[in-house]
Amino acid sequence: MASVEMTPPDMGFIKELRSAGGADVNKCYQCATCCTVCNLSPADHPFPRKEMLMAQWGQVDRLISDPDIWLCYQCSDCTTYCPRGARPGDVLAAVRSSVYKRASFPSFMGKALAKPSALPILFLVPALILMACILAFAPQTDGSYDFLTSSVIDYNIFLPHSSVDALFVFGNILIFIFAAIGFFRFWKRLQIDGQPKKLSFVSALMKTVIEIISHSRFNKCEANKARYWGHMVLMFGFVGAMITTGCVFVFFFIPYYLHLLGLENWQPFFELPINLPNPVKILGAVSGVALMFGSIWLIVRRKANRDKVGANGYSDYLFLWIMFLVGLTGMLSWLTRLVGVPLLAYANYFAHMLVVFFLLWYMPYSKFAHMFYRTMALVYAKQIGRETRT
Repeated sequence: MASVEMTPPDMGFIKELRSAGGADVNKCYQCATCCTVCNLSPADHPFPRKEMLMAQWGQVDRLISDPDIWLCYQCSDCTTYCPRGARPGDVLAAVRSSVYKRASFPSFMGKALAKPSALPILFLVPALILMACILAFAPQTDGSYDFLTSSVIDYNIFLPHSSVDALFVFGNILIFIFAAIGFFRFWKRLQIDGQPKKLSFVSALMKTVIEIISHSRFNKCEANKARYWGHMVLMFGFVGAMITTGCVFVFFFIPYYLHLLGLENWQPFFELPINLPNPVKILGAVSGVALMFGSIWLIVRRKANRDKVGANGYSDYLFLWIMFLVGLTGMLSWLTRLVGVPLLAYANYFAHMLVVFFLLWYMPYSKFAHMFYRTMALVYAKQIGRETRT
């Protein structure tokens, strides 16, 4: 006689899902309407019906190793047509949020980013580090900091670029090491079922990158098509901001530091601060506006139209507001320098550095990490043949 293995539900996980946006999970009665109306669901073993059942029974291990939760883009087609109001898209979004927390290293950071009560401490840490850099490295004359008396606004005498670069390089190296541990854990979980691969990793990755850049899956959603544009603007705004930062680092700081090391032939390609019509400044300005516009578009739509957009948990809103603040403070750092009010400019620049390092240093534990987790899941899904039916 075959033995029966009893797997007790994880009640803590069910409670976690409810608080993260999946409060209506128990309304599902397995009618399969969600699988029928979803254009992103594969024809074979479609989602989200099976995921709703696993969520109701608190099967955390099976859910967080299920690549199908990442095939969902929370377009809310399933929510719109659900006869019970179970909101499957919101439940899968809550499951994805739990992945950041459970795969992260160190694990306490994943838990901290999921708690609103931890937000003051999370901001306090980079704030104290930045303040220490100002106190230790900002130039002084006769015992007084130069930025307090200078009539010229120069961010380098307030928060020296060398200290910012050191934080950026060494801090991000450490964070990426921690992130790699979490991503490796996640990749191992995805492959726990041992399904045969139909595509090589490289081929699946190339297809996934093209799909992400084109946002082709967003266009298959019916109930929430407008989100395509908000998400697209936000993504390319962030990419543009990263390219801008990279250009400044490559074309100014690397030659500058090489020159300090005695390589006389190396000189920066431009001077700081960068002003219009420099192409780098144009790209930075456009990217800053795109960050603000894309994030606020998504925030407003979530607030104004819950049924079509889907409810979101704390991690979703935190990510969008941080992205908005990165764009806003970046633009204000430029504008307040042009206006010529030193203390206002320095205060805003400090706020900009604070939200930038908040975004980057906490990347592996926040919604920001979803771009990496989703990419890995999509690559694996393509390898095993989990494609949309349309």
